[in-house]
Amino acid sequence: MRAGEHLLNVWQRFDGLPMDNLVKARNYERAGLKKQRSVDQMREHREAYGLGGNCFDLALWLLAEFREAGIEAYPVGSELSTAEAHAAVVAIDGQGRRFLCDLGDQWIQPILVDTQDASFSDAPQTGFFPGADVQLSAEPDGLTIIYQRPGGKLSVQKYSLAPASEEAFWQAAEYSQHQLGTTPLIEVRVPYAGEVAHWEFNDWQSELSTSKGLVQEEAAASFDAWVERIQGRSGYAREIIKEALSFYKSMD
Repeated sequence: MRAGEHLLNVWQRFDGLPMDNLVKARNYERAGLKKQRSVDQMREHREAYGLGGNCFDLALWLLAEFREAGIEAYPVGSELSTAEAHAAVVAIDGQGRRFLCDLGDQWIQPILVDTQDASFSDAPQTGFFPGADVQLSAEPDGLTIIYQRPGGKLSVQKYSLAPASEEAFWQAAEYSQHQLGTTPLIEVRVPYAGEVAHWEFNDWQSELSTSKGLVQEEAAASFDAWVERIQGRSGYAREIIKEALSFYKSMD
């Protein structure tokens, strides 16, 4: 179920890079009518400020990195050009096997999605998603993934594995950049007690999802304390965090 070194060498360039709506908020006033950043802009912003982006940013960026490495890949998504949209990438290895690559949901590594392949298993898998085992089930129109968390909690997500057209995907990305939401969000994979955990700041609360369960963090004592906590987890430049959090504060 695991990808080979050629795919992982590209995937691991994004280790520790957050998914968030902070960058979207910061970019909103600066970008003019067109909000979706180019891949070159994303690379520049990472170099200058440590920034990641939302699921469309990360999918477009990962897609470009795969293709530049000579790896065939294509965009996939669900409910494109709606407020519920999600974006990911399917990459194809040297044996023609397809792997789902989802940076937006902060997967630890890509996972094999060809159900007819001898290596495919529909048993729960560990080490692909922080704080949960994943179980894949083929559907007529794609794939269903069941996330099994400590304590028996289950959640489900469906993916279409059909290639989205490049034009439709970029249009959906542009639509997404205009949907700011009302509360700040940032998620990032972090090392924790010998594993990869999922840290999330959402609506002025933060928590860690681990293989042992959910770890709720005490609320930060002040606005500046939130800036410091987010900076410590994400590596983002403080001024960017401050500006984005101030934007969401103004929406209260």
